[in-house]
Amino acid sequence: MARNEQLIRQLTLYNILEASRYGMAIDEMRDKLVETLGLSSLSTRTVRRDLAALQSSGFDIRDEEQANRTVWKLGPLSRKTVRIQATAIELMALSLGRELLLPLAGTPIGQGIESFWNRIQEQLPDGVWGHYQKLRQVLRVLGVPAKTYDKKKGIIDTINRAILNHLVVKARYQSLDKPPRMRQIEPYAMTLWQGSLYVVGADAELPESATGRVKHWKIDRFSRAETLDRRFRVPAQFDLDAFLSGSMGVFTGDRPQSYRIRLTARAASWVREDPWHARQQLEEQPDRSFLLTVEASHPMAVLPRVLALGKEATLLDPPEARGQIREILQEALAAYADGN
Repeated sequence: MARNEQLIRQLTLYNILEASRYGMAIDEMRDKLVETLGLSSLSTRTVRRDLAALQSSGFDIRDEEQANRTVWKLGPLSRKTVRIQATAIELMALSLGRELLLPLAGTPIGQGIESFWNRIQEQLPDGVWGHYQKLRQVLRVLGVPAKTYDKKKGIIDTINRAILNHLVVKARYQSLDKPPRMRQIEPYAMTLWQGSLYVVGADAELPESATGRVKHWKIDRFSRAETLDRRFRVPAQFDLDAFLSGSMGVFTGDRPQSYRIRLTARAASWVREDPWHARQQLEEQPDRSFLLTVEASHPMAVLPRVLALGKEATLLDPPEARGQIREILQEALAAYADGN
């Protein structure tokens, strides 16, 4: 078994013991690990080895006899409370991050944020907390999506287990303008973009040599998900950071293309203030217009932004994307024609 899978299992085992007040027997821990990690099987011998590994790493885990059986539980050193200290500025930074991650409410990450925030509130002196509340009036967070993922918790937990254990996911997924159908996905990671959660993963129904096999799958469009007893390997040449930074947003395609957009000086100021991409190029032209050059793997990463600028922006290249803009505008004009 891969080293990271052992560490994940041992960390999960520690969390299970931490949540148990009276301790657990070996077979109970085994069953809980199987349920939590979505494993097909696990031996009690492996659980004993994991306990020994945690103990040798310095964790205070002890066994004792209870009602003619041996149970394992955390010792007093593991349950010792750690005093949390934070300045008012640190609290402000944390509270802003908490509000920005509001869409994750109900998920394990969201629950962890709330749990940590509540513990900080309980342990901080009144003076520090009062100073933080005064500072907090200086800055407000707006624009966070109203939705949350609390109703998708089970699906997110399933996908998270699949990512950690490299298990194929069978999911009921609905693409836009298409009826829902069962899909098989090899999940690599999850990413949060503009308040929405996406799975970065390969379409397991396509051959490994197929282009465009790795896609973004929006969590909102999952209605059911389960792990299959089938493992996958992330290709050695796949670089998650390069994949995520290779295009604008979550739109992907076979290969990045260069998009050239002519902007007025006014629109150039907006794009300078709110860049479309970290590697965009914005150059002033002799006629005082500006040329924006940006790479994207899919036209939908660029076209809505161009259209949103109206007459302040004109797409020059590539020709096929320029044709798509023309079709969109013609259809929109027909929709607003007299009598419609």
